[in-house]
Amino acid sequence: MAEDPLERIERQERERKEKGSLRTILIILTCVAVVLAAGLGYMLYQRSSLVNQLEGEKAELAQQMVALQSDFENLNSDYESINHQLDTSREQVAQLIEKLNKTEATNRAKIRQYEKELGTLRSIMKGYIVQIDSLNTLNKQLTADAAAARREAAESRRANEELTQQVSDLSEQVNAGKVLKARGITLTAHYSNDKAGDRHSRVRYMMANLSLLENSLAERGPVRVYVRVKDPEGVLLMNNESGEFLVNGVAMQATASREVDYEGAEVDLSIYINDTGEFVKGIYTLEAYTEKGLLGRAECLLR
Repeated sequence: MAEDPLERIERQERERKEKGSLRTILIILTCVAVVLAAGLGYMLYQRSSLVNQLEGEKAELAQQMVALQSDFENLNSDYESINHQLDTSREQVAQLIEKLNKTEATNRAKIRQYEKELGTLRSIMKGYIVQIDSLNTLNKQLTADAAAARREAAESRRANEELTQQVSDLSEQVNAGKVLKARGITLTAHYSNDKAGDRHSRVRYMMANLSLLENSLAERGPVRVYVRVKDPEGVLLMNNESGEFLVNGVAMQATASREVDYEGAEVDLSIYINDTGEFVKGIYTLEAYTEKGLLGRAECLLR
């Protein structure tokens, strides 16, 4: 049976509308797909850029760590305690580099933590440098002070040695000044009538005469003067009263001696030489002493 024309027209209109709606939906879906694809592409691009940026930051951080490691390796000191601390810090830097290498660049929390640790190690490095410089400066100052002290000590020793020598010289001068000296030392021959003469056959005794000089530095008290008289043959004249004496610790034989009381003023004295046997022609020699040394010499010629 033939289709009613009106129904056919309605059907065709309905089919046309259905096709139009389907085309619209298809266009909308296509647009949505394009937008989604564009959005996804943009997100992938953004993610890739961020990853590249984070990788760059990680690489830069790694370079900074390696540079700090090199700085620690080149930092040395002469102090054992600091060297021990340096070894600990070097180990910390090495461990930090190892942890960074094992961490993904996208782990921003860890990367920021490592940046803080790197900053802390840099501060420690600066502290070491300041400490070493301070200790080196102090060491140089102490070395300079020690050198100055040694110079001062050497100068003090020299000054002390010079002062000691001066004191010694003064002491020697004082001791020399204390030594008694004599003047007017003579040796005379006398006859039995006590008159002086030079005829050997008539001489009965000899007399040594001298004066101990005034000396304010000399010791006060008894002083014994010794005389040694030798004949022309050099034989020492001796008698029963002759004896031994010491001159600066050296033993000598005296012909005769006499003790006087010395109080710093000049003292005249005479010493008799008798009972020594007969006198002969020639020159008799006299030496006068105290226990401190020789006072002087004199001669007497007998004809």
